Amino acid sequence: MTEFEHVSPEFREEARQPAEERIHRVRVERRITYPRAEFVLSRLDELLVYPPRDRMPCLLLFGATGIGKTKIIRKVVRDHPSRFEVRTGITTAPVVTMQMPPEPDEKSFYEELLSALQAPVKHGHTVGQLRRSCRDLMGFMGARMLVIDEVHSLLAGTYRQQRVMLNTLRFLANDLRIPLVCAGTADAKRALMTDQQLADRFEAAELAPWRNDEPFCRFLATYQAMLPLRKRSDLLAAPVRQSIIDLSEGITVRIARLIESLAIEAIRSGKENIDEESLSTIPFPAPLLSMAESKESQH
Repeated sequence: MTEFEHVSPEFREEARQPAEERIHRVRVERRITYPRAEFVLSRLDELLVYPPRDRMPCLLLFGATGIGKTKIIRKVVRDHPSRFEVRTGITTAPVVTMQMPPEPDEKSFYEELLSALQAPVKHGHTVGQLRRSCRDLMGFMGARMLVIDEVHSLLAGTYRQQRVMLNTLRFLANDLRIPLVCAGTADAKRALMTDQQLADRFEAAELAPWRNDEPFCRFLATYQAMLPLRKRSDLLAAPVRQSIIDLSEGITVRIARLIESLAIEAIRSGKENIDEESLSTIPFPAPLLSMAESKESQH
């Protein structure tokens, strides 16, 4: 019988390591694919090769904080990295990513975009000069997609600032003739919906919290096979699955932290696996504000 056959072959060597090394490996961030994320990634790949037209299709990716939006964005950037052409001395960047500034105004937005393009920001420049610089650089670098994270920050501005920023997004989509991809919480959808012309261009893709269903079973099975534990865990048992959902509220980053805590405790205690008893004995800190409380505070 193969040693540690419950662990995926590529991770079995990790299970042979000393305890502290295995604890370190448990804490290393791992990417686990699942159907909804793969669908979004496939759609982003389609948008990247979309031919230029007057009204480019755009995508809004929204969901709770920690659900996995940023990981999807980083995967797209890894798959389509910037490249420096030695022969021409030009850096090409098919995917440009930035964050909406915390206090959204047009000047801050263009300064953030210039920073994402790794271009010097001259704070004395007017909005018009910054706008021209961004437009010229995006074209010069061959940008085929602009990704704007934390779009819900739009709502932190005044009504006038929100209108200006929505106009800015529409202007960029028109002028650059490339898809815009906006990511944020459900508030991001509410912000974009206030501009009908902009909303008509965006299709919405929600990353909903996990439920105790077949996709969640597959997710846990993949995660379990990556853990460097020396005994088979029981993450797929119905009571364990439900406890994980209850404790994490179905948020991906909380699920990962919970399983990480359980795996580390299993190594330190010598138990070497995770089961229903593990969930009843390990203290798992609750999030500062649960989703239910968050929803109540919004009403």
